Amino acid sequence: MIRDKLNSIITTYHSLITKLQHLSGVAPLAIRIYLFLPFYLAGSKKFGAMDNTIAWFEHSLELPFPELMAYLAATTEFVGAFLLIAGFATRFIAIPLMITMIVAAVTVHWDNGWYAIAQSSDPEVGNRLEAARSILQEHGKMDWLTAKGSFVVLNNGIEFAATYFVMLLSLLFTGGGRYTSVDYWLNKRFQQQ
Repeated sequence: MIRDKLNSIITTYHSLITKLQHLSGVAPLAIRIYLFLPFYLAGSKKFGAMDNTIAWFEHSLELPFPELMAYLAATTEFVGAFLLIAGFATRFIAIPLMITMIVAAVTVHWDNGWYAIAQSSDPEVGNRLEAARSILQEHGKMDWLTAKGSFVVLNNGIEFAATYFVMLLSLLFTGGGRYTSVDYWLNKRFQQQ
């Protein structure tokens, strides 16, 4: 009796999983949509102030060949954003974007630990937040400053770079996604020939 019930549950589960395979492109699509904006904005910002980007790469980050590296990073992020959103050459573009995230994590964020935003439960962060709020309430426009969100202490840790890296790693293995990417339709077209 229990064995028959268990077999029925397993059969139902496998039937459901088989039907869900047709929706397997939804997760890669969601990742691609999510990653579009941060990469597009990062690439656009670098291109929009290329002299500043080169100077930052050279003096603050101390990267070799700062001009080349700045153009490579900006191009990878900007073009990569559009390739990701279309799901075109997804696996290919995931690799240089992952390298960009490793460089960002190591050169920009590493010394700041994990969190992108400092944890307010940390007593030091809590004290700094309270002091900043007090100063702003007395001398600033606290209501205006917090109208679009809470006041936080930016920690600038590796959290976002690591998260984007993991998402790109997933796309490296899954590709752009079934039905939802140019890659899928090109592959389907060439397999028929």
